[in-house]
Amino acid sequence: MTSVRGYFPPRTATGAASLIPAPPWHYSGDLLTIEYRTDPARVRELLPEPLEPAEEDPGAVALIWADWQSCAAGGRELLDPVLSQYKETFAVVRCTYRGRTYSRCVYIWVDKDFAIARGLHQGYPKKLGSIHQTRPHPYGPAPRVEPGARFGATLAAADRRLAQAVVTLREPSGTGGFVNGHPMAHHRRLPSIENGKGLALDELIESGAASFEGGQPWVGDAELELFDSPTEELARLEVREPIAAYYRQVGVVWNGGRLLESGAPEAR
Repeated sequence: MTSVRGYFPPRTATGAASLIPAPPWHYSGDLLTIEYRTDPARVRELLPEPLEPAEEDPGAVALIWADWQSCAAGGRELLDPVLSQYKETFAVVRCTYRGRTYSRCVYIWVDKDFAIARGLHQGYPKKLGSIHQTRPHPYGPAPRVEPGARFGATLAAADRRLAQAVVTLREPSGTGGFVNGHPMAHHRRLPSIENGKGLALDELIESGAASFEGGQPWVGDAELELFDSPTEELARLEVREPIAAYYRQVGVVWNGGRLLESGAPEAR
């Protein structure tokens, strides 16, 4: 009998080629978060049933740039940085399910294949993109984390720029923002291999950090521009009113989620 191993394809005799290892997954990252208000109807159109808009501030959006280092439990990827380092930009809104408020990632771009694979498992709608952000450093011309420090951030996909921002820090903050501050409510969906047979996988799931630690958040102001693209819709979440911008270093562990509801097989 031939047996194959690996948490995720490709599964092989040894499992070494598997694109991602089994959780828990550990993350260290620098986050730039820009919160603003858009037309609540544009948020509502991105929430499939049974999700509903948040009762308070339903048009609030967080656009987040993250520069990550990540690894599995053993940490070996940190010594082979091509397997641990990646960047992403993601748009988060809030919603409700059975009276509870959740965060939900509605758009996300990453620059590594293993990050896309993890997103498929977690219910994130990940796509390939080109993401860059200014890194702080205590020496030379790079900004320090201090009042007046300025950080740039850009996002492009399919050769077209989708967003650009400049964040200017003002002072330490008691929070890193509120839009991305809840457990995530995501859908995991996979069409049947048979045409016309609906979904082979249809789950609404809850997930979040198994553990979290973070440095001192800083709050400031942001100049944010969104651009139209023939293949992306981020610009539909147009900026109507700035809220605030934040910088923070964080450490997160992700170790699975919880099924909220599943589509009925007979309805597929």
